Amino acid sequence: MADSSSTIVDRVQNFVSEHKKAILITTAAAAIGAAGVAYYASTSRPRPPPDVEQAGEKKDKKKSKGKKKKSTKGDSGPILEERKPKVEEASDELNLELASEELASLPDEERAKYAAAFKTKGNAAYTKRNFTEAAEFYTKAIQVTPKPEPVFYSNRAACYVNFTPPDHEHVVKDCDEALTLDPHYVKALNRRAVGLEGLGRLEEALRDYTAATILDKFQNATTAQAVERVLKSIATDKAVDLLKDRQTRLPSHTFISAYFAAFRARPPLDLPESPSTGDETLKLSLEALDAADYPHALTLVNEAITQGITWDAGKAEAFNLRGTFKFLVGDIDGSKADLQSAINIAPTSTQSLVKIASVHMEQGDPTKAFECFDEAIKQNPNDPDIYYHRGQVLFIMSDFDKAAENYQKSTELDDTFVFSHIQLAVAQYKSGNIANSMATFRRTLKAFPQRSEPQNYYGELLLDQQRFSDAVEKFDKAIEIEKAKPSPNVLALVNKGLALFQWKQDISAAEQCCNEALEIDPECEAAVATLAQLNLQQSKISNAMEMFKRQADIARTEPELINALTYQYATAAQLEFLKNYPDQAAQLSALARGM
Repeated sequence: MADSSSTIVDRVQNFVSEHKKAILITTAAAAIGAAGVAYYASTSRPRPPPDVEQAGEKKDKKKSKGKKKKSTKGDSGPILEERKPKVEEASDELNLELASEELASLPDEERAKYAAAFKTKGNAAYTKRNFTEAAEFYTKAIQVTPKPEPVFYSNRAACYVNFTPPDHEHVVKDCDEALTLDPHYVKALNRRAVGLEGLGRLEEALRDYTAATILDKFQNATTAQAVERVLKSIATDKAVDLLKDRQTRLPSHTFISAYFAAFRARPPLDLPESPSTGDETLKLSLEALDAADYPHALTLVNEAITQGITWDAGKAEAFNLRGTFKFLVGDIDGSKADLQSAINIAPTSTQSLVKIASVHMEQGDPTKAFECFDEAIKQNPNDPDIYYHRGQVLFIMSDFDKAAENYQKSTELDDTFVFSHIQLAVAQYKSGNIANSMATFRRTLKAFPQRSEPQNYYGELLLDQQRFSDAVEKFDKAIEIEKAKPSPNVLALVNKGLALFQWKQDISAAEQCCNEALEIDPECEAAVATLAQLNLQQSKISNAMEMFKRQADIARTEPELINALTYQYATAAQLEFLKNYPDQAAQLSALARGM
């Protein structure tokens, strides 16, 4: 099968996205798996807010709600709104050449007039793109005003943003002053975020962009794009650093079992008459693989290759197995090298050709992948696994009709492989052939009564049709079958939790299902991702944060890690928002429920 746990993660995130109830703001729900990539609206560098604020703007906004204001624009300058507050009308009567000592000695009312006049001059200079001159006028306004005004600092910060090069240090300092005076000042938050982003202080920039987005009630598309841009940078940089230092480790038992189950069993290898130590060790590795003891299988195959294997079929099998494990831990280049070694030793090894096709897909090269499938067919046109896995690639590429043709061919060559039937039914469903899909599933359920997979995946299609009761019944049957195994597959448990959540909004039951899954398989990414989203639904952001950290810890590939880190850092930014703006907690929850 394709990475079935990833499809559950996608479904969890897509459900949340479609219902717009997640607290997580503006992060793109990322598809995870072989073809999974996170897409973001991004730009090459931070773009400063274009305008400075006019005197009395905050009050005017309330008074003139619903009225469209006129605007003026310099030849190449930023847009400014036309406003002429009363304190500014008499600016021509003021002597703006007075020394600072003389200004300081004036009564507070006069000083306020001078401050407003200097601000007006600053706005005029800013409109003409005379940013240095504008900054000087705002400085005079700051010096003369009897009462500190956050807009003076914010407007001067806007000048610093537009210096060549931008003076990000002073942008941050001025916005610090503005936000000390008014912590809810959205323009100052945006400008400080631009400055912090320019200084490379991305987590602080994300904090400010997030706060500005929430305070603006998610209405500012530019700020939302900035959140996505900075999140992408943070998550990508952190992923590179983590992967550089991270020791390779196997993914969850559920994930590995699903991967190996996607290949039909092959006859056991016959050892040479006088097997070497390496030959015997390889045999032990294959026995551990049959017992689903994956860590020992990996350790033993490494030892066997080091000890030396004496016959070609054994060498090809060892490189094929080690290459498979390298693929599973995300060592794509190492996997490719081992699988190619297996092919060089045994060119008729269709399984190695099929697996290296998956490597090419992971590297974003479908052309090479299909060349490998064509070569495998030349070597053995009657190998049903070739058509099944070619169908998987076509399925990932959303070519469901051709995928169905390949699953059908695989089934014709060997109708005892349950996954060919399941994927045929799913491909038919994706193509819109609902009746055919359901008929295929019913036949599969009848042909494989002791297999959990048809129950589980049929349940998924029923869940997609919102036939909740029927879906839960199928998931329960799958769970019952799996519990009889020494190492159960837990995906049906996670699916049941998701179904109960969608059906009855029974978060407690959903969490119970996921926690039970994690007791069986502590590294099941689908269970972790679902728990994280369930915590978001309940505004338990701290708990969600821990789940996203856990998801990052168990991520197998760079795209998976970037996705997990994106959610982790977005959640952390919101957690900091609630800490800095405790008065906004109720409003944020209300906004999330009403979106």
